[in-house]
Amino acid sequence: AERATDAENVRYVHALAQQTGLEDASADLVTASQSFHWMDATTTLAEIARILRPGGVFAAYDYDWPPVCNWEVEAAFTEMVRRVGMLRPLEGQPRHTKDMHLERMRDSGQFRFVREIVLHSRERGNAARIIGMALSLGPLVVLLDRGMTEDELGLAQLRETATRALGTESSEWFISYRVRLGVK
Repeated sequence: AERATDAENVRYVHALAQQTGLEDASADLVTASQSFHWMDATTTLAEIARILRPGGVFAAYDYDWPPVCNWEVEAAFTEMVRRVGMLRPLEGQPRHTKDMHLERMRDSGQFRFVREIVLHSRERGNAARIIGMALSLGPLVVLLDRGMTEDELGLAQLRETATRALGTESSEWFISYRVRLGVK
């Protein structure tokens, strides 16, 4: 991202979310992409409020699983996620679930306005892409590494369904993003 950005008013900081080292009221926008559920909400939101300027915005966003692509593939993906959720290891669990983001932001008292919006992106994909998306799920990879089979986790069924229904040709999909916004 740094190499691709030549704007003078953009800066990237490598730090913990609750310990950025940035000056008070130094940011107009803070984002957490697919990550807020792993953070301690209390300390992270306090840090975000500290570094945001008045009127600054915090945006925590996550995409919804599965993408809208084919009903059979979506059903197989949902079943795989359900199985992984039932079998996922207890250690390494997120601190809270994504559906709690808005509530945590509102309850923090750090923002004068909080709301959720949903954005949709038109993209193209095929069977390989949906399997790649599945394999980007950390808990699935952990369970596979621990010796669980693709059959046990529902990945084999997803792979078979996606191959049959989507194939190698790219088709149009919709990916939805839930964006939780907090205005300081």
